[in-house]
Amino acid sequence: MINGKTACVFCGSSIGASPIFEHDARVLGELLAKSGTKLVYGGGSLGLMGAVAKAAMQHAGHVTGVIPKFLCSLEKPDLPLSELIVTSDMHERKMNMWERADGFIVLPGGVGTFEELLEQLTWVQLGQHHKPIILLNTNGYWNLLEALFHHMRSNGFIRKELEITYHLASSPSHALNVFETHATKHRQQEGIA
Repeated sequence: MINGKTACVFCGSSIGASPIFEHDARVLGELLAKSGTKLVYGGGSLGLMGAVAKAAMQHAGHVTGVIPKFLCSLEKPDLPLSELIVTSDMHERKMNMWERADGFIVLPGGVGTFEELLEQLTWVQLGQHHKPIILLNTNGYWNLLEALFHHMRSNGFIRKELEITYHLASSPSHALNVFETHATKHRQQEGIA
C-alpha cells in the first residue's frame, strides 16, 4: 500500500568497486517498496540507479524515473517503470525530482551524485526547503565528505548560522527509518496529508 511519501534517491550510474554498493542499493529499493514509499530516481537502468529501481519494482513498488533526453543513450531508461519522464535538460530533471520528493536518500556515486547532493544541501542551508537529506554511508563512502565538511567549518566557511543539515545512515534500514521520521515531520509542517 502506498503511504503517500516519495523518496528521491541520488546514486551512481556505475555499480562501484565493491559488491556491497549494489547490495545496499537493492536492499534500499526493496525496503522502499515494502514500506509503501514511492521512489523517484534518475531513470536509468545501469549501476546503482538500476539496482535500486529494479529491486523496488520486484517488490511491487511505485517507481518514477526522470531523465533528460540527451542521457537516454547513456543511461538506458529501458526498465518497465511505473512512470518515465523525459526532460529537456538536467535543470528540469532535478526540479521535477525535487518537486515530487519528500526527502532525499543519497547512495554512493560520482560527480553527478555529488552535485545533486550539494545542490540540496545548499538549498536547505539557505532555507529554500526543509526536506531531509540522508547519506547512506555504505562501506564508509561518505566519511571523507564528513571530514571535508569539518574542514570547512573549522576554517569558517560553514558558519553556525548557516549550518548544513543532513543525516548519516549506517544501513539501508537506518536510512529508511530516518527518511520516514523526518519526511513525516516535513509533511506535517507543510500541511501535507
